[in-house]
Amino acid sequence: MSTFNVPTKKEVSENNQVIFNQLEKGLGFVPNLYASFAHSETALGNFLAFGNAKTSFSAKEKEVINLAVSQVNECVYCLSAHTAIGKMNGFNEEQILELRTGVASFDTKLDALAKFSRSVALHRGATATEAVENFYKVGYTKGNLADAILLIGEITITNYFHRVTEVPVDFPIAQELELVTV
Repeated sequence: MSTFNVPTKKEVSENNQVIFNQLEKGLGFVPNLYASFAHSETALGNFLAFGNAKTSFSAKEKEVINLAVSQVNECVYCLSAHTAIGKMNGFNEEQILELRTGVASFDTKLDALAKFSRSVALHRGATATEAVENFYKVGYTKGNLADAILLIGEITITNYFHRVTEVPVDFPIAQELELVTV
């Protein structure tokens, strides 16, 4: 059990209090994972700047990456958060469960993205040639590949942060999924 507490707005720096206010205004609350970054004077702002950077991927495509990678990294916090966000972006429960396995049988392009993302995360970058070739075959570009790697890195940061800190999950808990790892 973690002793890593979730700080309140009163317990963080003035700079982080401003960020908390922005998060409350935009999201309606400050997610525990974000609040926990605020133990650092700079981590929360730096992470949010990274996470809010422009990308060539749609919000829906970003969720494909987030779900596939979070499953590989077995992060219950991120799986729970991105299940909720995935639903807000138009995925149903069945599709979300499938995306977590690195597959999207309902959409050829998203399937290539899910398989690529899972392969990168599972093999720590030593991705299967087939996953990369299929990524390009469905219309993704070298620029998309660069953006995908950045998004994989971004979600991996939160996956690792939660795995280390074990801060309480403040989203509906994602359904457990049994996967056969390759």
